[in-house]
Amino acid sequence: MLPFEKNSRIVFCGDSVTDVNRDYKAVPAGWGSFGDGYVNLVHALLTAVYPDRELMIMNEGVSGDDIKLMAARWDRDVLDMKPDYVSVMIGINDVWRHFDGPFRQADLVSLDEFEQTYENLMCRTEPRVKGLIVMSPFMMEPNRDDPMRAMVDRYAEVARQVADRHGATYVDVQAAMDHFLEKQSSYILSMDRCHPGIEGHMLVARTWLQAVGFDWERTTFDDEK
Repeated sequence: MLPFEKNSRIVFCGDSVTDVNRDYKAVPAGWGSFGDGYVNLVHALLTAVYPDRELMIMNEGVSGDDIKLMAARWDRDVLDMKPDYVSVMIGINDVWRHFDGPFRQADLVSLDEFEQTYENLMCRTEPRVKGLIVMSPFMMEPNRDDPMRAMVDRYAEVARQVADRHGATYVDVQAAMDHFLEKQSSYILSMDRCHPGIEGHMLVARTWLQAVGFDWERTTFDDEK
């Protein structure tokens, strides 16, 4: 059953996979521009199927963020939005910088630092919201022995452990991607194995909605029961 009460405010935060060309100047901050990715699809489906809930979706993703950059803006972009629910997907840039960062002397985020920062964010946020949703970082790479894919899996496992410790809903996006890749090439979903096209974003949105109990066959509104 969908957990979001009427007039709930749901803030999505993360990196470019969440951002996807959202308008940073939208007013009020974080609303009115859902981007071109899974957040927009989630908003459209929640609005179409649950119009009686009058849910407010806010996209606070920022392209290029790793978990430290996201943490630095957490108060302003997440907590100050007074969310009822917070959905987080972070980690792919934390991994990616281990593979391209040395050539530009990037500040790398270790697995331990990733876990400690994630844990701190959840500890600060849990008492202030009705629910937390943690989405796995993912990579559209079927070979689990690929070095970058193997590292993504380790960071995703940390995200799962953090979610478990805080009673958060865990959305295993990687599992959904792996299921798709049993039948089709990653190039159907992405040109770089990390940034989804519209098909990939639809898969992310569907996985998120399934995890939170979206009723795909809903025909009766709450006030009609």
